Amino acid sequence: MNNHQVIPIIGNEFSEKVMPLIQQAKDTIDIIVYDWRWYPDQIGSAIQKFNNAIVVAAKKGVDVKAMTNDFPTIDILNKNKVKARKLTSSRKVHVKLMIIDGKTAVLGSHNYTMSAFTTNYEISIMTQEKEIVKRLKNFFTNLWPS
Repeated sequence: MNNHQVIPIIGNEFSEKVMPLIQQAKDTIDIIVYDWRWYPDQIGSAIQKFNNAIVVAAKKGVDVKAMTNDFPTIDILNKNKVKARKLTSSRKVHVKLMIIDGKTAVLGSHNYTMSAFTTNYEISIMTQEKEIVKRLKNFFTNLWPS
């Protein structure tokens, strides 16, 4: 992927396109996602493989910060070295954003749910365009409480 390229991620491509980024992360993964669900009984599903990739990254030392609304998922993430919090704002935070190592951003409609990964009509984009990633990182930083 070159710096000015924008790659579409359509429907169930999300896991296959984003998981390698998670697995290659070296320093940070910043996440804001409106709805994030955990599926312990669906270990072989794309969503649960994705969930586990996040946990593996955190356990290997990547600083993973996540804001979402699902308390059971927040608890599981926190027990697995992810710094997870409830989205806090007087306004609804409906964002679906991941920033890897401050260099790659994934932004779009995909929540981290079974339906988003398998049956919904969803579309997201991936970019390494420096100014876009910088603005999105600032957005994340402004929402992440100190």
